[in-house]
Amino acid sequence: MLPFATLEQAELELGRALSYWETLWFRYSARISDSILYYHNIVFLLIVFTIAPLPLALLDPKKIKSLQKYKIQPKIETSKSEMMYCYKTVLFVFFAVVGPLQLTSYPLIKLVGIRTGLPLPSLWEIFAQLAVYFMVEDYGNYWIHRWLHCKWGYEKIHHIHHEFTAPTGFAAPYAHWSEVLVLGIPTFVGPAIAPGHMITFWLWVVLRQVEAIETHSGYDFPWTPTKLIPFYGGAEYHDYHHYVGGQSQSNFASVFTYCDYLYGTDKGYRYQKEHLLKARELNS
Repeated sequence: MLPFATLEQAELELGRALSYWETLWFRYSARISDSILYYHNIVFLLIVFTIAPLPLALLDPKKIKSLQKYKIQPKIETSKSEMMYCYKTVLFVFFAVVGPLQLTSYPLIKLVGIRTGLPLPSLWEIFAQLAVYFMVEDYGNYWIHRWLHCKWGYEKIHHIHHEFTAPTGFAAPYAHWSEVLVLGIPTFVGPAIAPGHMITFWLWVVLRQVEAIETHSGYDFPWTPTKLIPFYGGAEYHDYHHYVGGQSQSNFASVFTYCDYLYGTDKGYRYQKEHLLKARELNS
């Protein structure tokens, strides 16, 4: 809740006129408590889980031939009933685990210093903090994911996520409830290291989930904007990890490729790419 009763009081405190976006933020958040603003994440996550995977899930590559060539594993089809089961399972874990975690983690958010007041962060500040969040989360996720592929971690927990050898967008958050909790830890580490505004935190949560859905989409589109991001893995990179399955000791990183390269866990993937490239050259 903002400590200003009126726009004029806010401008007097800041010593300048509010920007257009700051005025909108004031009008929306002035009478909303900080905890309720934080709980917006529950709604955002539910919307992203439901809406983001839908476009590709509704398209039938059999009927749309132009789509077929971008499907990474064209021989494997995920039925609508399988997608619905996946979505219902994700919703169950969401309401049983993710929602309660969001509700109980608000004191931690306040403790690390995520703010809701004015002034709003600049675009450069938002970009810099998001970059830190993605880098930190990617590093932490790499090691947790790698641990989940040890014998105990895979058999007891991680095998559920690998039920989809050819992943779809709905399968991005499809996992054992304990995996959802553990992999959620790196998500909060970045904002704890570089706390910012609540709007930045909202963007972080939404963008991270959209990225995960895109990575699990099962399609490798050449026009995807994320291909412009240096060291970005993407759908084709992570799809190999699911394709290999439980025996996979490759491509553990969630977003970028640098950890797999530095620690030598992308050798199988690189070997396969080189092999396929040579096969195409021989056939051409």
